[in-house]
Amino acid sequence: MNAPFKVAPSKGKAEAAPSPDVDVVTFGCRLNFYESEGLKARAAADGVTDTVVFNTCAVTGEAVRQARQAIRKARRERPGARIVVTGCAAQIDPAGFADMPEVDLVLGNADKAEAGALLSTERVVASDIMALTKVAPRTVTGLRERARAHVEVQNGCDHRCTFCVIPYGRGNSRSVPAGDIVSEVRRLAADDCREVVLTGVDLTSWGADLPGQPSLGQLVARILKLVPELPRLRISSIDAAEIDADLLRCLAEEERLAPYLHLSLQHGDDLILKRMKRRHLRADALKLVADVRAARPDIALGADLIAGFPTESDEAFENLLSLVDETGLAWVHAFPFSPRPGTPAARMPQLPRSLIKERAARLRAVGEMALARHLTAQVGRVVPALVEKEGVARAPDFTEIRLQGPAAPGEITPIRITGHDGKHALGVAA
Repeated sequence: MNAPFKVAPSKGKAEAAPSPDVDVVTFGCRLNFYESEGLKARAAADGVTDTVVFNTCAVTGEAVRQARQAIRKARRERPGARIVVTGCAAQIDPAGFADMPEVDLVLGNADKAEAGALLSTERVVASDIMALTKVAPRTVTGLRERARAHVEVQNGCDHRCTFCVIPYGRGNSRSVPAGDIVSEVRRLAADDCREVVLTGVDLTSWGADLPGQPSLGQLVARILKLVPELPRLRISSIDAAEIDADLLRCLAEEERLAPYLHLSLQHGDDLILKRMKRRHLRADALKLVADVRAARPDIALGADLIAGFPTESDEAFENLLSLVDETGLAWVHAFPFSPRPGTPAARMPQLPRSLIKERAARLRAVGEMALARHLTAQVGRVVPALVEKEGVARAPDFTEIRLQGPAAPGEITPIRITGHDGKHALGVAA
């Protein structure tokens, strides 16, 4: 499960100029932001006008609530515009969104990339997502920020964690062929992109459906070998149960592979992990972290963690809190458990919402202390940071640096870390 982003118009550089009166509002993970660029390009290619497209997220009930709220607001602010709803929440509950009087069209995830889909005169177009066997064709070359791009390499998930609805919004795992990925990364590097982030729903399952079943580590090695002009390659969120030997080798040997991993850990108690139907136990997570640090001592780690899962005892929650310190996490994405309709966890004995909120707040506080420790350890270092925009840079290990002085946006520049404010490092060009 990836941490949801706040509501914002998607950003990036599409291959077709977007229509000035078509807005795409994106909720959720970076993959949604990537696909929103495709929606903007598709709208331009199809001549769509006066339309607001909502690309929704279903990770939490709050994400769905925010989407509905934003749809109602859009109708008030643009009474004459056509409103289209797509994304994971729309795929999972098309009828629920179609019942909203503000909505003109609901498009499933399997349909939103099709030519003419945004112009459909039907109320609901939502095909069987489980029938998909390939990732949708490319309509953009990466999700471009100023100097970084996200590249989709995989979609869907074959696993069925008891709390998660995402497989029902995304379908089963499907991989983009390695040759297509390398070509896309090469085009981005030629366009002065300084960092590429590989993204997907279940990234470490990449290749399982391709001939020969190549691993994610083999894909990483291939990109680094065949695109030597790319300064930095980064991996987004991965499952702790599936880091392969080739990926560990790349971490150990390839300086251009960023020393940062965001792990889908979810909990630190074995009984809760079993009830979540995760494929690892606490000892597996600790061994993974030890193996990763042995391969790359300067690596920093983040993780998704859920507080208040059904039946979570006081002892189980303490095991969750202690995992943060034992794994040496630098970033914690803390989720209060949110029962999703239709999932097994929603039918388990629930904790009181007040207790879930209290535990999530305690988990966030532990995460804030972990971040402060990480930032303190960075003080005095000189790091080759990517200047993302005026005044903000990102270290290889994902540490965000607030710059105290000029540095050229879009460039990798030596930055000396001089201190921190508890949330960000502070630095100057070295």
